[in-house]
Amino acid sequence: MNILLTNDDGIDAPGIQALHTALAGLGEITTIAPYSVQSATSHGVTFDEPLLVYTTTMGDGSVGHAVDGRPADCVKVALRSLWQELHGEGTRPDITISGMNAGANVGINVIYSGTVAAAVESAFLGVPSIAVSLHLGDRANIHFDRAAAIAREVIDRILQHPLDPHAVVNVNIPRTESADAPVPPIKVCSMNTAPGAGGYEKRASPGGQPYYWAAGNGMEFTHTHPDTDVEALLERFITVTPLEFDLTDHPRLQTWRERLGE
Repeated sequence: MNILLTNDDGIDAPGIQALHTALAGLGEITTIAPYSVQSATSHGVTFDEPLLVYTTTMGDGSVGHAVDGRPADCVKVALRSLWQELHGEGTRPDITISGMNAGANVGINVIYSGTVAAAVESAFLGVPSIAVSLHLGDRANIHFDRAAAIAREVIDRILQHPLDPHAVVNVNIPRTESADAPVPPIKVCSMNTAPGAGGYEKRASPGGQPYYWAAGNGMEFTHTHPDTDVEALLERFITVTPLEFDLTDHPRLQTWRERLGE
């Protein structure tokens, strides 16, 4: 199996380094990830600036490729150009794995997430993908290596089943606070769609100019539903959510045809 590994926290982030190690033996891994942190850049892509590519070294000594762009840029460059330069004309990965993100991507955060956007971009282009994120909680005693090992078990289970070329599977690992943390149970669930509850704190610069600083921890929502990813993750389940990128509101198509006299 040929694996494209990417993320949004940057190629030197502990999450991607740990996941790279945990994926050993699954297949041949090619790491093409952002040069710097690109969290919450969603599905932004670069059109008017060059995308510089740097060769770097992963934690196990293997070669990685850092793209000075956003997560979706990394996947577009990988699948349209760089992969074939590295592996031969006409080749492409069998799967893209994006992560492991330092922070959960559940609820509305799925829309903002660069980790998920990289996975979605891959699926756009016909390579199935899995996005992997880790709930940090209070950020104390986070064991990335153990979380990555748990993620590997989930990935293995997912890959036992055929994935459509345009499939996207979003995986979130609960807080992993010890090196021997057990593998939590899996819950397949939908995405919570309530808005985030975090606001903004108004401050003033030394010169008196007002500015606003985002407040909240990203895991506060106006409400949650018990059958969705937010509730399940907070209950310490591994959440698995299949996603799609067609934003068409299909049930209302006919309504709008009738309204507009088509």
